[in-house]
Amino acid sequence: MCGTMTYEDWHIPFSRDQITLREARESLSAIGAKQGDIPLMIQLVENPRYNIPGFDFFHGAVDLATHDSIHILLGRGLLPKDEAFVIGFTMGSTDQVTTIEENLYALFAKHLYPKVYQFKDDEIRIFKDATKLGFISRVRPLDKIDYTKYLDWKLGDMRHDIGLESD
Repeated sequence: MCGTMTYEDWHIPFSRDQITLREARESLSAIGAKQGDIPLMIQLVENPRYNIPGFDFFHGAVDLATHDSIHILLGRGLLPKDEAFVIGFTMGSTDQVTTIEENLYALFAKHLYPKVYQFKDDEIRIFKDATKLGFISRVRPLDKIDYTKYLDWKLGDMRHDIGLESD
């Protein structure tokens, strides 16, 4: 199995801003999870398909393709700490997350998700810090962006267009 990349190895650093979103997504699709692989409990919490009309249970809910694009956009890998950052930053970028919502999500992620997906205390801290960072960022809400529009854009240009600060 030498040379086979796993989810633990996959990462396109923020500094690699000259590749396109399409190229990055193709790289991820070779090893990433498919929508059907995601446990129902996680889909119920994180996928907007399960939202009750007129009620956003958790702001920033996105489908898996969008979630994958956000991993790439933020220059994050697929480890639990990366997941915590991506989810937190996405939620925070909506500018609508309350402390109660943040704590409720943390409760779900720590205690109700299947064991392999559960956040530990470090991931909860990262999630909460990323939520705050997304809130103070000038980036457009990441859950509202049409990522298909950006498929052939270089990541650096895309980040500039949506207002994602490199610092």
